[in-house]
Amino acid sequence: MIDLGQVRIFLTVAELRSFAAAARQLAMTAPTVTRAVSGLEEELGIQLLLRTTRHVSLTSAGAVFAARIRPLLDDFRKVTEDLREQHGDVAGLIRINAPMSLGLQILPDVASAFRVEYPGTVLSLNLTDSFIDIVSDDFDLAIRISEPPRDKSTIWRKLCPVRRILVASPGYLASFGAPETPEDLNSHTCLAYDARSLEETWELRCQGRTRRVRAGRTLAGNNGDLISRLAENGEGIALLPHFIVEDAISNGLLVQVLAEWEPPELWLTLYYPPYERLPMRVAKFSDFFERYVTRTRPL
Repeated sequence: MIDLGQVRIFLTVAELRSFAAAARQLAMTAPTVTRAVSGLEEELGIQLLLRTTRHVSLTSAGAVFAARIRPLLDDFRKVTEDLREQHGDVAGLIRINAPMSLGLQILPDVASAFRVEYPGTVLSLNLTDSFIDIVSDDFDLAIRISEPPRDKSTIWRKLCPVRRILVASPGYLASFGAPETPEDLNSHTCLAYDARSLEETWELRCQGRTRRVRAGRTLAGNNGDLISRLAENGEGIALLPHFIVEDAISNGLLVQVLAEWEPPELWLTLYYPPYERLPMRVAKFSDFFERYVTRTRPL
């Protein structure tokens, strides 16, 4: 009978193309990984991997076996997780995507605290500031800071508003002057925070008036912490979530400008694939995360 443990080890070696890398990822010794793959090949009666002194590659039979067995193992894992959840056991893999800056600031503490409460869960954390296709990219949930989603095929849950402010360094303002109106921004360097590192348009509102300013003509980036550091270096004025710049403001590295002019409200939102029923482990993490960002670490 085929050993599922050996199959999982083989798939890890096949993915990483290395026995040593697979051993590190699986927290095993390299000889143990090698013996497991050899035992699977002996059981099947076919060679799955080609081994050379420099690399490991799949044989034709190995490629076919890997392609057909992986979805079966995924289905087995999902069935097992569903059965455990039906009996109240919160366990299994949770694949999470989050923005880079928010993820670095919040997810380490959230993940550690959640794992203490639910030790049977496995968290896979992926950080990117780009929007993802949550279905094709195979995530269980995505954390986003955005306007309400337009994709009606996804499920989404608004958690809390995320405040954004205009900031600049004291040195920059001393050199170029503080803007007094949004129109003044046209003569300043405005740093764009854009997913493609291109220009963006700031929409600013005050007492029923709306003004639009083009940013990124000189500098643009796709990460909030990067833009914040550029602003600290005196490169220009930035429009960023308050949680990214609050420490720099407290330390005097940045100051707020045009405080009465506010951009449209963004929300911290959880996105889900079109589940028929939200898995218990995903629901528990969602509730845990919401409590953290609304009580322990408000944005």
